[in-house]
Amino acid sequence: MSLQSSYLFTEKMATGTVPASFTGLRNRDHHGLGFGKNLDVIRVSDLRRIKFRQTKVAVVKNSATPGSETVELEPASAGSPLLVPRQKYCDSIHKTVRRKTCTVMVGNVALGSEHPIRIQTMTTTDTKDVAATVEQVMRIADQGADIVRITVQGKKEADSCFEIKNSLVQKNYNIPLVADIHFAPPVAMRVAECFDKIRVNPGNFADRRAQFEQLEYTEDDYQKELEHIEKVFSPLVEKCKKYGRAMRIGTNHGSLSDRIMSYHGDSPRGMVESAFEYARICRKLDFHNFVFSMKASNPVIMVQAYRLLVAEMNVLGWDYPLHLGVTEAGEGEDGRMKSAIGIGTLLMDGLGDTIRVSLTEPPEEEIDPCRRLANLGMEAAKLQKGVAPFEEKHRRYFDFQRRSGQLPVQKEGEEVDYRGVLHRDGSVLMSVTLDQLKAPEGLYRDLAAKLIIGMPYKDLATVDSILLRELPPLDDKNARLALKRLVDVSVGVIAPLSEQLSKPFPNALVLVTLKELSSGAQKLLQEGTRLVVSVRGDESQGELEILKNIDAAMILHNLPYAEEKTSRVHAARRLFEYFSENSLNFPVIHHIQFPEKAHRDDLVIGAGANAGALLVDGLGDGILLEAPDQEFDFLRNTSFNLLQGCRMRNTKTEYVSCPSCGRTLFDLQEISAEIREKTSHLPGVSIAIMGCIVNGPGEMADADFGYVGGAPGKIDLYVGKTVVKRGIAMEQATDALIQLIKDNGRWVEPPTEE
Repeated sequence: MSLQSSYLFTEKMATGTVPASFTGLRNRDHHGLGFGKNLDVIRVSDLRRIKFRQTKVAVVKNSATPGSETVELEPASAGSPLLVPRQKYCDSIHKTVRRKTCTVMVGNVALGSEHPIRIQTMTTTDTKDVAATVEQVMRIADQGADIVRITVQGKKEADSCFEIKNSLVQKNYNIPLVADIHFAPPVAMRVAECFDKIRVNPGNFADRRAQFEQLEYTEDDYQKELEHIEKVFSPLVEKCKKYGRAMRIGTNHGSLSDRIMSYHGDSPRGMVESAFEYARICRKLDFHNFVFSMKASNPVIMVQAYRLLVAEMNVLGWDYPLHLGVTEAGEGEDGRMKSAIGIGTLLMDGLGDTIRVSLTEPPEEEIDPCRRLANLGMEAAKLQKGVAPFEEKHRRYFDFQRRSGQLPVQKEGEEVDYRGVLHRDGSVLMSVTLDQLKAPEGLYRDLAAKLIIGMPYKDLATVDSILLRELPPLDDKNARLALKRLVDVSVGVIAPLSEQLSKPFPNALVLVTLKELSSGAQKLLQEGTRLVVSVRGDESQGELEILKNIDAAMILHNLPYAEEKTSRVHAARRLFEYFSENSLNFPVIHHIQFPEKAHRDDLVIGAGANAGALLVDGLGDGILLEAPDQEFDFLRNTSFNLLQGCRMRNTKTEYVSCPSCGRTLFDLQEISAEIREKTSHLPGVSIAIMGCIVNGPGEMADADFGYVGGAPGKIDLYVGKTVVKRGIAMEQATDALIQLIKDNGRWVEPPTEE
């Protein structure tokens, strides 16, 4: 059966059915399923209208399971043009259960669900410099990495790989080596003879570099493209089979081919299909020693792509392991946070078998945060951390839709303006001590408030509300005046119920527990007092019922950090499900209290994995991090970094910064620091700093401006994906970048203290 009309009409939107081997429909907006080219029967009922460029609906038939049952499709969310399998992307929605995979051998290291999550990184040396590369690999191995990747861009580098491998073996280093291949099938063939694993990028292995052209294909034309890929790729597969090598089919969001983007979209859907084209060839040749990756510099896109990949694999009955990573994450806390958000979110759902934290730092510096993140995931899976089973109907797995809580509104007769205690794009709350109140101007600066003649005013990145565990005594007029000045500029002051009853502070928001609410203790407060309710998320339905009759300014989701078997992520998802089922639209702040002596990386990674895993699904309205022995500035900056990494509140310049490799044409760390120093005051502006353009300008898909190594000592500047200046001497390149930002009307002068 084929549809000879270019339109598919229906009365209303519901679900459709196609063979379980199905991998896609496509539409002109590039959001529909868009996978295969083999025509097969399709039965559709009550689907929304979808327009097709060709005259047939294309469906993939899985020859391995003929006559298989049908799979239901549904819109990813109400009104979404993206159709997805009604198939889970993880084994459990209420606890962390490691996804079952086959085992893939990379040299002597086993990847898969029966093994620990493996840690890896990538060298930054020139691959032709054998001695330097060997030394760096040994340092990386000594830090505890399981696998090392090395860029191999040409024949000379491939020849060097034999020397690198032999030298390491002679020094008793048997760590598996991975060849990173772009645009070079012959090089891949050569290096497969000595390295343990080959990484191929489906976006550029057989396709040319993307020119961002919209291409039109007939069914026959597209089939010929697939045949070309098979012809180019099959020899490498056969060689990997012969030598016992592993392979990573590694899609990058930024380097999809024009063919894929024209046919399936510059989207998670396109990323998955790009990888599946190569996987089908591997399977056709009975080669199964491979893993998938779906990397992007945007953690939200990255998470959605991996989920879609796993959902499709579940439909097909595939069980290949996953390599997780956020590409171009950056340096310092920024890079760690982005990686924790993307990788941590998936680990909490039991996905991921090997991970890399890509930082613009020496590769050996990546190993420790990588290990901390892997340990977090393995611990959650080992304990199967979670909550009691619940039904989940409202969370959107595959397309971002933010649940925005109802922010406080002004009520008649109120003396102060409560509308500023939370921010519409995401709120940052901080815990403040009585000692900080002794130096009010210092406190205002700590909160990132703007000071004018010693008086605080809210700025772009000012803390929205503060939590005071203890209120100042009634006779401490200076401390109370400092608080009043904050309240006057709409900074919320939150105090526990017992403190407000014993030392009342006018217009404070009062923190109460469900137990206190059930006892009626809040009735002792002055009428009209705004309430902040602390909730664990694993309470019984009966305990949560009281929230239906409470007018709360916000909810603090606070599950004690010491809880061994209860998962913060799953408890919060359960809480949001309860709110949705009962039409409760309270704003929810993720409140995490870290123990004393928590390592900074554990704090960043813990916040990213536990709160970021919710915010990337649009679940939550802000963050409150407490750590008794950490600097106030660090906690505040980490909180704002978390919101920005989850694509919420943008308070500073966004950097897409590659981690460097043997292709890099300048000192990335030095140049990154120089650019950051001069441009870090431009919120809303995104700058890509790339050592080379191997992955194509699409790698800067999220960036407004690009600073890219074009040749040794020469820099190319981009606006979006378009190069506007080439071959600028590196000494003048940073100034040229600033001028480019000015020419495009995005520059503002750095602020000065008044």
